[in-house]
Formats: sequence, C-alpha cells, structure tokens
Amino acid sequence: MDKNKEQIITSGLYLVSTPIGNMEDITLRALNVLKKSDIILCEDTRRSGKLLFNFKIKNKLMPYHKFNEKKISDKVIDINNISIKDDKTFKLLKSGSTTAVFQLESRGMRRLIKRLKPDHFDDLIALVALFRPGPLQSGMVDDFISRKNDVNKDDIDYFHPNLRSILESSYGVILYQEQVMQIAQTLAGYTLGGADLLRRAMGKKKHDEMAEQREIFVKGSCERGVSTRTATRIFDLMEKFAGYGFNKSHSVAYALLSYQTAYLKTHYTDAFLAAVMSAEIENTDRLVMLKDDCRKFDIFIEPPDINRSTYFFSLSKKKTILYGLGAIKGVGRNSVETIISEREKNGPYINLGDFCKRINLEKINRRAIEAIIKGGAFDQLGICRQGVMSQLTSSLHSAQQEDYDQASGQDDMFGVDDLKIKNNDIHIQATEEWNESDLLKFEKEALGLYLTGHPFNAVRQDASHFIDSRITDILSEPPPQEKGYRQLQRNVIIAGLISDIKKRGNRVILMVDDDTGYIEVVLFNEVFYEYRDILNKDEIIVVDGSLRYDDFVSSWQINANNVIKVDKIIEKKASSMMLVISSETQSSNLLSKLHDLLYLYRDGDCEVSIQYADNDISTHMELSSEWSVRPCYELREKLSELLGEDAIRLFYSLDTRLT
Repeated sequence: MDKNKEQIITSGLYLVSTPIGNMEDITLRALNVLKKSDIILCEDTRRSGKLLFNFKIKNKLMPYHKFNEKKISDKVIDINNISIKDDKTFKLLKSGSTTAVFQLESRGMRRLIKRLKPDHFDDLIALVALFRPGPLQSGMVDDFISRKNDVNKDDIDYFHPNLRSILESSYGVILYQEQVMQIAQTLAGYTLGGADLLRRAMGKKKHDEMAEQREIFVKGSCERGVSTRTATRIFDLMEKFAGYGFNKSHSVAYALLSYQTAYLKTHYTDAFLAAVMSAEIENTDRLVMLKDDCRKFDIFIEPPDINRSTYFFSLSKKKTILYGLGAIKGVGRNSVETIISEREKNGPYINLGDFCKRINLEKINRRAIEAIIKGGAFDQLGICRQGVMSQLTSSLHSAQQEDYDQASGQDDMFGVDDLKIKNNDIHIQATEEWNESDLLKFEKEALGLYLTGHPFNAVRQDASHFIDSRITDILSEPPPQEKGYRQLQRNVIIAGLISDIKKRGNRVILMVDDDTGYIEVVLFNEVFYEYRDILNKDEIIVVDGSLRYDDFVSSWQINANNVIKVDKIIEKKASSMMLVISSETQSSNLLSKLHDLLYLYRDGDCEVSIQYADNDISTHMELSSEWSVRPCYELREKLSELLGEDAIRLFYSLDTRLT
C-alpha cells in the first residue's frame, strides 16, 4: 500500500483508504493493527471506489499480544489455529465467567449469555448481534432464546422451504442484514445490488421506498411460485426485523475475537489474567475487578517483589500472579526500569540500604520508595513493612552521603576502602508491623486496592450477627419474573465497606464491598441527608433496605432505609467480651495495664471475662458487673495492641435488631 494513503489523524486513531480491489493488502495491515486494536468503523465510499477503515487503538486485544511476547508465558499460541468447537470454552461462556472476554463482560451481556447458553460458534455470532437496544426491546431476544432452548427444532417455522438454509443458523429469526438480502434474492429474484438497496430502505424506514420495494418483492416472489399471502407475510417480517438487523460480517469478526479471548481464559487462565492486568496496569478500577476474578479461579496474587517483579504482572508459578512494579502508584516506568536494570546488572537487592545505595536517587524520589515499601515490595527480604519504613531516612542519608563522598574524592581517615561501613551492611532492626488497619490503608494507598487482606475481615465475624445476607449470595440470585415496580421487594440487611460514592440525579449511589462481592446501595435525598455524616469512602457500614432488581444494569440493588456504622452497632449490641491471655502475651505489668485500660471504659453494659491458658493450666474468670465496659472501637483497638489481634471475643444477645 502507498504509505501516503495512511495517516495518523489523532493520537491512537488510524485512517486507511485503499482501492476496493486491494482488499488483501488492507486486510493484512488491519490484522497487524488488531493485535492491540479494535475495529470501530468500516465505511463504504462507493463514489470514490474505496473502502475507508477506521482503527482506534485500544487495549482490548493487548492480552494476546503480551501473551505471545513472552512477557506473561513461555508458551506461544497460534490463535488462528485453535478449534472453534472447544467444549471447555463454551462451558466457561455458559457459566457467565466472562470478565476480560472481548465484548462479553458487561453485566447485561453475562445475563444474556446465561439465558442463551451458547454451545457453538453461530450462537456467539448471534449473541453479539442480539445485545443491542432494538433486539432487546422488540422481543427478538426472547424469541431467539425460546427457539434455541425450548422448541423442537423441527417445529420452527421458516416461512418457506427455500428459506430454511438461510434462517436455520438463527432458528428462523431474521437477525442479520445479510439474511434480508439473501431472502430477497432467493424468493423474489433480486440482484445483489437490488437486495442491498432493499436492506438500506428497510434500515432507514423510508415509507415511499418501502412501498415500492414491497411491490417489487411480492411481484418477484409470485413469479417464482410463492403465494401473494406468503410473500406479503415474509416481507412484513423482514420489515419488522430489518430495522434491528445487524451486519453479520461485523458480528462474525467480533464473535471470533470473543471466542479467542474466551479460549485463552479457559486454557491459560492464570497467564491470560496476568496479561489482562498488564494491559490495564494504569486502570485501578479494572485491576480491582480482575483481582476478584482471579479469586474466583483460585489464582493467588503475590504482592510486588523488589527482586522478582517486572514492570508488568507476570506468572511466578502455576496459578500465582506476581504483582507488577508498574502498578504501584507514583512509581513511573523510568523508575521501574532503573530498578530492574540495576538488579539484572548487579544481582538482587540485599536490604533497603543496599537498594538506596545502588539506584539512581535522581530518578527515584523518596515518595516513590515509600510507595514501593507500602505496597509490599520489600516483604520478601524478611523485614516487616514498618521496619523497612523506619529505616528509610537513614538509608537515604547514607546513600546520599556516599554519593557525595565519591563525587568529592573523600576517603576515610585511614584511606582504606575495605574498612568503610558500606550502606548495604546496615542491619535493619526488627520492628513490630503496623496494625492490620494501617497496613491495609497504606497498601491501598500504594496499590489502589486491598491485596493481602480486607478491612471488612476485622469485623466479619461480628457483622454476621446483624446481617442476613452476604453480597455474593444476593448477586447469585436469579432475576425476578416481574419487571420494574411490579417486583415483590424484600427486606435485607448487609454489611460492607464503602468503596465508591456517586451522585445520580436525586440519588446517591454507594458501592458496598464485603470482599465477597459488590452491590449498589441507593439512598434517596431524605435518607442521604439523615446519614450523610457517616457516608465516607472506606467506612464500614450496615445497611437495612429493600432489595430490587435493576433491569437497566441487569443487577440487584438495595434501596437503603437505615444505615449505621458497624462499630456503633457492635458497641450497642455486644453483651459480653472475653479476653484471652496466654503465657506468650503475659508480662510483669500486663494486669496493671489491663486494669487501667478497662477502668477508662466502665460506662457500659458489656460484661467482661478473662480466659487464661498456658501449657499446664487453664482458667476462666468473670469480672464483676462494676467492670462492665462500653466496647467501642477505641477500646477494642487498645486491647488488640495490648493482648494481640485474636485475643478479643465478643458475644451478642439474641436481639440483634439494628434499631
């Protein structure tokens, strides 16, 4: 192709024009772009005798591109030679586990997949064509699914024996524009050009043209032995469905890409998801979704590792993905490449001091190093994150001082390099780790998500006394038969962390996450203003509300009636507290500290008991009622610091109503 014919018009947008007779050349060039692109438009400009192709660079196919670059896996896949009749791939598709599968990952599409149950490639082609407003609202989708799954195939009406070969793949439903053209050619003797004019007239719904085409169609059909009644009926059906008809050639292309990505996800799940995460490395919301998908497939995600991670996500072993350094907030690509280059040249980093000495501190600033520490990249060096962080200032100072000494030619008083205290000889003293809450807070700050734990886990056991549903259980329920406001709504109580807050018209939408799933909680103005003071991101709440199915987003929602902070309800409803003390936690002044701490909170009704155990003895002691406490968050946190995180056990009365 003449290079002058190709222009980059805007960033990521390619416009290519070529003579119609030169389709092989444009197809080959298109396939090269499609390794990491998505076809957006193919426009027929007949007057100029050319086809205009519009390619917009996207990340949709980047996973396959990366897979075969061996950045993710050592196995090279020839995606063009896979079987399109793979039972395992269709099993994955029918399950609706299509996150990261091209074109098939929206909630609505997943719901449609589960209904349609595709079991061969023609079904995938139809699936892409059906998931549009016209077919969904016209009843075409319901008709197609009913014919595919519920009707004896021999009972399907194809309107005329000559149309069976045209409509059999779509179970008698006129689904594609090409079918309209084939019917016109087969029954009424249209030429290919005439059939295309009919297709255009039906798509544009021009009444004058349609009346003219109806006359031509009926006359041509009758001349070929079709009754006027049958011809009129078929034209009416064509007219009805053609307005929603999709271009089958487009649908085939999309379906093929959908199948190929589904195939990779089925047979190379860990490598595929690592590749997708690499493609979405700068999109935290997508990474959160993909992390959840990894859990569904029992794939473990390791925190980043300063000595093993690359810029992208990678496989460290089977079903284990190693977090990419490039996904750490505030750490740019140049910084990561500096870290990796030095590591490959001079070996693994020994500790933080060694790291600070060896990297170019002009390329990696303190904030970036802090993010690397908080994200867990130094965990494998045997020192807790708080311990590494506590040494950052001294390590940076020592590295900078050594750089200065070398630049100025200074030496120690003996002039012997071997006697220098090298930066990498600094021993980091053991330090207690941050508490779970702070560790996860810093981890999310660095990675944009919770990786090694979830804040809700700290109250999950307590929350189980107040809730009646986990979010994952709600989301797995089938949609109701009734639509809209005819639904019979039921009351539910759930708990979780507020991961997002959005304003939509007169409503506020909370995304609530209990680490089993996410659900939208809707608060109308009156409810929102009543509880607005506690509605903050990362706050853990309990929600009492009405469960309803939203047809527009094809998912369950909760209309909130009451919202309360989980710590407040724990404080209100806990009837007794048991403190577990072991010989390992006991110290000379432990009881004195415990006495002073409990004394400060003796204004509640929660009874306190102590369980003591060591290798030889075990005893249980209940404190008198004058030592009953208010089990607020502050007391529980201080007791955890004193006795350990698993040393506090709360018990609740049978009355666990929220109000």
